[in-house]
Amino acid sequence: MDSRCAFCFHPLPGAAGDACRVCAAAAMTTSPFGSSSAKPSPSAFSYSAPTATTSPPAPAFGFSASFGQAASASPFSAIGFSTLQSFLGETAPPSPFALPPVSANASPYGVAQPLGSLTESPGPVFDDDEPVEDPPAATLGGVQEAPSSTTNAPLVLNTHCELPAIARGSARDSFAVLVHAKAPAADHAAPRPSLDLVTVLDVSGSMAGSKLALLKEAMGFVIDKLGPADRLSVVSFSHQARRETRLTRMSDAGKASTKLAVEYLYACGNTDILKGLDTAAKVLDGRRHKNTVASVILLSDGQDTCNRPFGFNYGQNKSYDYLVPPSFVANNHRSTPIHTFGFGTDHDAKEMHAVAEATGGTYSFIENQAVVQDAFAQCIGGLLSVAVQEAWIAVTCPHPDVRVRSIKSGRYESRVLAYGRAASVDVGELYADEERRFLLFVDVPRVAEEEDVTRLIRVSCTYKDSATGKSMQVDGGDAVVRRPAEVTSEEGQKPSMEVQVERFRVEAAEDIAAARAAAERGDHAEAVRILDRRQEAARTGDLLGDARCAAVVYELAELSARVSTQREYEQTGRSSMLSGMSAHAQQRAVSVNLCGAMASPTFGATPAPAFGATPAPAFGAGCAMPTFGAAFATPAMVDMVGSSRKIREEREQQHS
Repeated sequence: MDSRCAFCFHPLPGAAGDACRVCAAAAMTTSPFGSSSAKPSPSAFSYSAPTATTSPPAPAFGFSASFGQAASASPFSAIGFSTLQSFLGETAPPSPFALPPVSANASPYGVAQPLGSLTESPGPVFDDDEPVEDPPAATLGGVQEAPSSTTNAPLVLNTHCELPAIARGSARDSFAVLVHAKAPAADHAAPRPSLDLVTVLDVSGSMAGSKLALLKEAMGFVIDKLGPADRLSVVSFSHQARRETRLTRMSDAGKASTKLAVEYLYACGNTDILKGLDTAAKVLDGRRHKNTVASVILLSDGQDTCNRPFGFNYGQNKSYDYLVPPSFVANNHRSTPIHTFGFGTDHDAKEMHAVAEATGGTYSFIENQAVVQDAFAQCIGGLLSVAVQEAWIAVTCPHPDVRVRSIKSGRYESRVLAYGRAASVDVGELYADEERRFLLFVDVPRVAEEEDVTRLIRVSCTYKDSATGKSMQVDGGDAVVRRPAEVTSEEGQKPSMEVQVERFRVEAAEDIAAARAAAERGDHAEAVRILDRRQEAARTGDLLGDARCAAVVYELAELSARVSTQREYEQTGRSSMLSGMSAHAQQRAVSVNLCGAMASPTFGATPAPAFGATPAPAFGAGCAMPTFGAAFATPAMVDMVGSSRKIREEREQQHS
């Protein structure tokens, strides 16, 4: 039997008296597991994949990460440690890596249990998070009017009417008015709001080999990009879940200890996403201190293979609500977003999309596994640039006979109130420079001869400035149409391009959902027809040649090719369509890293930026469609992806 460390139980590279490399590395840094003032060795915390010359030997009793592949037990893995103890029938001595004790009097944590599901043990409550930095200076109470010129520019809110004029004697039903909100630009001279991030990482047996190595590199990039005020907790899961690190500030010592914990992740077992998310919820629920922004990143490469609650529907239309811990969706009506990443073609796309949709997160599909770091980078670029929180758009109708009929708001909750006299949209968080567009359909009445204009709606937005914590309010003014006796001029009949483009995008998103439904029931010809018909609509009229529509058409063409057969749909089509639906429902960029283009760009050119002002970069060779909703990519996202790509290319050159 191999010699093992008496403290961490890790295999020793030599004789029993040799020093344990893991204990030595952990003792050289301040970490969640212990403290010391000694300077850490850079090599001890490298997040690149272990090489054959540096990895400790596999145990003689082969606990394999995949069939025929041995894996060494990690002191940071509850799975490997407890399994080895059970196998040997002995109790290991106390470990220097043991996490601080949890509160004994903490309230039990419940898991969603529909239809009499299995009862889970409450387990530990993690209230040992590292304290946050001091908050900014005390903020003013009440709602502040957004000043006309400030260091931090206010959110911009405006409206666009479908037509500039309607004849006085004409009434119009479902007249479109676009409400457009844009968050302030990033102020690089001012401190940004700090982030509490929990990464929930699949370390089941299917992640063994290059997948896990790439994930470790991606996590190293994320750790490096977090600031000293940000906090990170790493949770790993297979058939069990373990909190690898407490919620730790990303100081130099915090980064080093977290990289060490990530380095010693290893792949083994089945996949239980529920336990991973349950542990993440406990990390966030147990916090004694809170940063301004909180989020979760979930990555998995497989399907949930563990036992499900009694009464769970395994059919085609099964619900995944049981996977989302209640605290992620019931925090004063503000969800903690879970951004999900399907790694490879074997993951359950419907499962990952459902988790993201339920919490206000995004779902990204990574077929090209080599660029997982870029996908993480895009997400982190947004999370580190949150400018607006708790945004709420209020709409009223100044004219007594104007009524709001409906609102197209994607996944954002909207309401029509007071019999159509008012409406609202719950926008929530916005990244710096991020935009949201909502189509309101109003009924416009006939008016008397003396009425020259009709004021359709009045819009305002209240929100919290995430940098200062102040509550702000901005007025977007009134949406107005002229009311001449007759509309004769060409200018008076020319429709708004902004409204046309947004209407096309919304209808395209609805067609993607309809095409997916057709593909799910096996009618692939109908799915292709739906997507191709929407493409044709952009080749006529004012939409022809518009760069923003071209970007959407390119997505539709790519999706059309990937739903044409059952095999292609099962392989990449379903994941691609659900990612596209996530992007358009959220109006937020998601990563769709495919291994090859199946459709040529429409209009003879690479799509220009749409719905935003910043083009999204290509994410590496072989990625045909790097981003669905690329139009929604913000400058911070683009910069972070560019940084990731540069680091990847340098790494590849070193290895070549």
